[in-house]
This record gives sequence, C-alpha cells and structure tokens, in this order.
Amino acid sequence: MKTALTIAGSDSSGGAGIQADIKTMTMNGVYAMSAITALTAQNTTGISGVMEVNPDFLKNQIDMVFTDIYPDAVKIGMVSNSNLIKIIAERLSFYKADNIVVDPVMVSTSGCDLLENEAVKTMKEYLFPLAILITPNIPEAEILSGLKIESEFDMEKAALLINEKYNCNVLLKGGHRINDANDVLCMNGKNKWIYGQRIDNDNTHGTGCTLSSAIASNLAKGFDLLTSVKRSKKYLSGALSSMLNLGKSSGPMNHAFNLTGEFLNDQS
Repeated sequence: MKTALTIAGSDSSGGAGIQADIKTMTMNGVYAMSAITALTAQNTTGISGVMEVNPDFLKNQIDMVFTDIYPDAVKIGMVSNSNLIKIIAERLSFYKADNIVVDPVMVSTSGCDLLENEAVKTMKEYLFPLAILITPNIPEAEILSGLKIESEFDMEKAALLINEKYNCNVLLKGGHRINDANDVLCMNGKNKWIYGQRIDNDNTHGTGCTLSSAIASNLAKGFDLLTSVKRSKKYLSGALSSMLNLGKSSGPMNHAFNLTGEFLNDQS
C-alpha cells in the first residue's frame, strides 16, 4: 500500500487541515500519516485561536514517520511561523522526500490570516524549491505574484510569473472569485486549463486542503502530475456534489461520499 504524510494544522471542526487530509488520503487509497504544526480552535464560522507546536516536537514527529513508514508523498498545509517551516524543509531534504505538494495556506476561507508575513518569505525560500507543486488560491497567488487577479487572463499571467519566479509547478485555483471550477496548471512555463464541474454548493470549507491531499495521494500511487490533478478535481467534485450541510456557515464536504461496506451500513 502506498503512503502519504500530511504536515499541517489541526481543525477542531474536522472539515479542513489534518482531519480533511487524512479523510482524503484514505478515500484516495493511500495510508495516511500526519505531523501536526498547530492546534486551532475553529468551526465553520471562523477561528478563535491557534496554538503552535514546539519546533523540536514537530521535528520529532517527522523523524518518527520517515524512520519507520517512509511516505511516498508529502502534503504541506498550514505552517504558521518561520522556525517550523525551516524544520520541515531541513527534515524533508535530509530524508530526500519525493512528491511534495505545498498548499500555501495564508488566508482561511473565512478570511482570517493564518500565516505571518515573515513565514511567507521563509516558505518561498525553503519549501517552494522542494515542491513538485504548489496550489495557491486567488488571494494567495496575488501575494506570491504581486498581481491583482480579476480575470482568467490574470490567472494565466500570475501562474506563469509564479512558475518562473519560484521555479516550481503551480496549480492556481479559480474559486468563486473568478470561476467555480476551472484552474490553471503551469508546468515549465506553459499553462494548461484544468476544467472542473461547477457545483452550486456554498459548503466549501476545506476544499484547498482536500484538493492538495488528493493530488499528493495520486502522486504517491504513481500517477503523473497532470493525471493526479485531474483525478483529484474529480474527487473534489464528488465530495461537493454530496451536498453535506453541517454548521452555521460555510460547512465541510462529505469526504467519504464514495465509502461503502458492511461497517458503514450496519446500524445498532
């Protein structure tokens, strides 16, 4: 069985972060492991608190994973300070980790800032060079490119700029601000539109975590990058199409929409 490691923050409401990553990896057929960067107190309405882990403890988590069950892919999500980012980069380099997908979580769906400015600089310098793919949304791509993105043309321009500037493949996600389902994948200075299914569902908490984890899972199984992105978008569409409706605001998706079996169906 192929394996994947998620390095990210915990979401107490279960819709994003480590919790979403593990659900997604499991549903995409890989064995999921985790190294937690921070605890968050949050629900669908927002985040009320963040408590970072000690850098030494994060290092310990990563070491214990790599020295026993070596991951075939790594997804990196919310990392809230420079020291933690440097630890992650150093350990992944030391273990020669492959198939690293970075979801540069800078702003949450609810609009809360998650990443300090200094940490953004450190992420660019230390993590991006290790990544096979980064997956910014529109606000994050604006920070990374320095461009205002208001159209699909702007998306293409920003994707090319980020690809050239940081020398890594980029999946720039359209989202509700530009389009609901179409993303730009920039590889080696060439843009390719990845078209998705438009789904009228306001419950989108954790979509970025889910997509990046699914991509890492497919890379772990040996699919190439383009195929991994396409398969992952199809999975995300299925999770959204299930129309799960939980919470008072933008709620989580049903990551287990395709889960079947005797343990699911049996009820007391």
